[in-house]
Amino acid sequence: MIQLSDLKNQSAKILERFNALWGRLDLESQKTRLQEIEHELSRPGAWDNPDNLTPVLKEKSILEEEVAKISELQKLHDDLLEWLSFAEDDQGQDVLDALTDNVRVFGKKLEQLELEAFMGGKDDKNPAIIEIHPGAGGTEAQDWAEMLLRMYLRWAENSGYKTEYLDYIQGDEAGVKSVTIQITGDYAYGRLKGERGIHRLIRISPFDASGRRHTSFASVDVYPQVSDDINIEINEEDMRVDVFKASGPGGQHVNKTSSAIRITHIPTGIVVQCQSERSQRRNRESALKILKAKLYDREVEKIEEERQEKYAAKDAISWGSQIRTYTLQPYRLVKDHRTGNETGNVESVLDGNINQLIHDYLLYNHG
Repeated sequence: MIQLSDLKNQSAKILERFNALWGRLDLESQKTRLQEIEHELSRPGAWDNPDNLTPVLKEKSILEEEVAKISELQKLHDDLLEWLSFAEDDQGQDVLDALTDNVRVFGKKLEQLELEAFMGGKDDKNPAIIEIHPGAGGTEAQDWAEMLLRMYLRWAENSGYKTEYLDYIQGDEAGVKSVTIQITGDYAYGRLKGERGIHRLIRISPFDASGRRHTSFASVDVYPQVSDDINIEINEEDMRVDVFKASGPGGQHVNKTSSAIRITHIPTGIVVQCQSERSQRRNRESALKILKAKLYDREVEKIEEERQEKYAAKDAISWGSQIRTYTLQPYRLVKDHRTGNETGNVESVLDGNINQLIHDYLLYNHG
């Protein structure tokens, strides 16, 4: 049975985090700005040219959403303090159960806003495009790439996000040679951008009859899907488009016609492909979406030199460049080499429970 002392300790930690976050949320200034916008929209003639109001209405929508979330957090904070006060006078099971629920709900909402507070980039709210490529090592590395794919798909499902295959090339015996997926939901890119890098697996190989320990590598690239209001121009003469027969996961997307698309952007050498749809047109649209995301990311990297420096180690999918190691043998441990944080629950991480790793990295990156 949970004790009041335990609940008070949990509450104290959560309230300390709340106090640290509250100053950054700046609820009053957001309310003031929202009032200014509403006053501006109510002026005579304000709606004479609706197109000019598009940026203002977008800002208003964002502010209303933010104010609602912060106000909800404030109410949960006040409710928690009230239940703590009740529990001092009455430690009956009903009160303790209610206090437990308040601690849980408040903690979950607080964590959500903590993460969002760390994601202030203009692309952080966008959907994410993830590419996974195995390193050298054949079947071993390809199987590891598929394990990472499963981890991110599970994470997306647990987070209430939608996923879509944009490209999938099966491994020769097992796993994948290459896979590209899109994950759609609020702050998908902001939460996943820290996953970009080399991931290392150490385990007893299921493909080695001698039962030897193997080390495998796979690279994960994460791009923001380009927003509609960002114009990325791609000239037709700068592209070489190749058409080929598609093959997909489980054989279910295999197409007997030449519907798969590969686009080479000649000026940059960037190559993208898509074969998830039966329609050549739809595959071309998806491939262009990936190409735009990569070109946009390329421009952002030119501007943000520090991002390039942090990611300079990605030149080789090999030893010494990993951001995270997943060890299954001779012990069980997941270690993030950037933050130094570790967890022994490897199975949970590979099942998609990576929120703590994401949270730790965002906190580290903004520390």
